[in-house]
Amino acid sequence: MAEKEQKIIPKPGMKQPKEEFDLLVRILDKDIKGQRRVVVGLRRIKGVSWAISNATCTILKIPTNKKIAELTEKEIKEIEDFLKNPKVPDFLINRRKDHDSGENKHLVSTNLDFKKDFDIKLLKKIRSYRGLRHALGLPTRGQRTKSHFRANKKSRVVVGVKSKKGGK
Repeated sequence: MAEKEQKIIPKPGMKQPKEEFDLLVRILDKDIKGQRRVVVGLRRIKGVSWAISNATCTILKIPTNKKIAELTEKEIKEIEDFLKNPKVPDFLINRRKDHDSGENKHLVSTNLDFKKDFDIKLLKKIRSYRGLRHALGLPTRGQRTKSHFRANKKSRVVVGVKSKKGGK
């Protein structure tokens, strides 16, 4: 017997199936959807702000409204090289006057995570005030703790008032 072909009839409010598939473009170990614009898509990379993304497009002369999927291999390579060592003003860089070397750097993706973790471990090791606050899971930048930050304490239960059963 020949199998019948079933035609799917979409219900109201149901998404229509796309004819084109969405490409994923890999830039600096991050998959970015191909339907996004370049300026927006580059912001998905950790360590790339709106300002760096916009500067990348401006300096490399890539149209900001171009889709990520439309980028050529050469353009992707240029973007990766630029983001690893951007030639932008110092106020846009995320690691000014590095503790170890004293130079200005811009870190992205896993390098940024490793450096941040190392900095927090160093603060804890030298027993600075910020390091102690990190170790205790408390806010490090002077916020009040009377009414907030209680949910972050995993070992403690949030204190509240229980209502009586029966309505009395």
